[in-house]
Amino acid sequence: MKDLTRVPAAEIAAWLRSRQLRAADVLEAALERIAAREPALHAWAFLDPERARHQAQALDAGPVRGPLHGLPLGVKDLMDTADMPTAYGSSIYAGHRPAWDAAVVASARAAGAIVVGKTVTTEFATFAPAATVNPHDFEHTPGGSSSGSAAAVADGMVPLAFGTQTVGSIIRPASFCGVVGYKPTFGTLSRAGVKLLSESLDTVGAIARTVDDAALMVGALCGRDELVDLARAERPWVGLCRTHDWRETRPEVATAMDAAARGLAAAGARVIQVDLPADFAPLGDAHGDILGYEIARNLGFERAHHNGRLSSRLRELLDAGAQVTAARYDRARELAHLARAALPGVFDACHVLLAPSTTGEAPVGLESTGNPVMNRVWTLLHVPCVTVPVATGPSGLPVGLQVIGRSGDDARTLAVARWIHERLGAG
Repeated sequence: MKDLTRVPAAEIAAWLRSRQLRAADVLEAALERIAAREPALHAWAFLDPERARHQAQALDAGPVRGPLHGLPLGVKDLMDTADMPTAYGSSIYAGHRPAWDAAVVASARAAGAIVVGKTVTTEFATFAPAATVNPHDFEHTPGGSSSGSAAAVADGMVPLAFGTQTVGSIIRPASFCGVVGYKPTFGTLSRAGVKLLSESLDTVGAIARTVDDAALMVGALCGRDELVDLARAERPWVGLCRTHDWRETRPEVATAMDAAARGLAAAGARVIQVDLPADFAPLGDAHGDILGYEIARNLGFERAHHNGRLSSRLRELLDAGAQVTAARYDRARELAHLARAALPGVFDACHVLLAPSTTGEAPVGLESTGNPVMNRVWTLLHVPCVTVPVATGPSGLPVGLQVIGRSGDDARTLAVARWIHERLGAG
């Protein structure tokens, strides 16, 4: 028997559906790994092994529930759960018990997933770090805000976990931890029951071991068969895109991009250089204005009534957001709208773009979750993004690149990401 803590979720799911494997056995392997590693990793905000065991027993005794039947799942603690506390990464909500599950959690349970517990998020999914460490080196950040989800999947604790992204909170931690992160097209998955930061930006997605696994999870939750069973990509056209924020990257990113260009061309892909329009240069600032304006209002209650329990970093973010005028907000939204309308032209000569997932490997220290600058524009543009590990940096930590597709073209974006990962994958 293979080590179930390292087998892809799609492979385990097939065994579970054919009854070659019991959900209880898959779960026990996950729980043993968690028990051994959690004291050092701090990936979990809440665990309920006995409840998970009862779920596994019920699944083994009944019919196959769906595509995620028997798969252990981590739920980011930004998402409401009726049977587990949800604190949103803040002491303000310690012990908080929602009345119902977030829509995506309910869908995951209906598809047969076993919710093992709640993975650590940074404070309200913003920038103040939590206790989670990078499983590759405990002295380095795992990224954020989906810190616990990325660390738990990378360490073999669970094969699948939820992430959310408002700036770079799926792609960045997945890249830092050397796993696959998938931010779907904006609006693909419901945000009902997920703590709202920005109605214009918040996106629910998946962190997994393989591209197939991430596609399976999201496809099962939104009823898209083309994601559950991805088509094969054939010699894709790939546009290397360094973006207007390239100056922020470290040397290992240039090395990874250059190696990817050579490797993909040798494997049969058509590789070209793609530059974003000059009009896209202000999009990073536009993202900041939209985020600031919306988060200051969506966390208005916490700011008004629990300001002293917010981190200084979050207070500064909310104070700055409160200074964004309605006129400035409207200009930023108009700029985003125009850029989304112009974006299809960027794909005229390629199927997908390939861009840096982060500014480099995970930085040393736990005082920051890293710089999300390489993610904000793609989040603002509402396009699907898939990060895959392709290299290692000077400290021996993973370096990822993200595959970016047209809005709504998730199936092809994932298929090309799988093609790239199979040929370049470092994890």
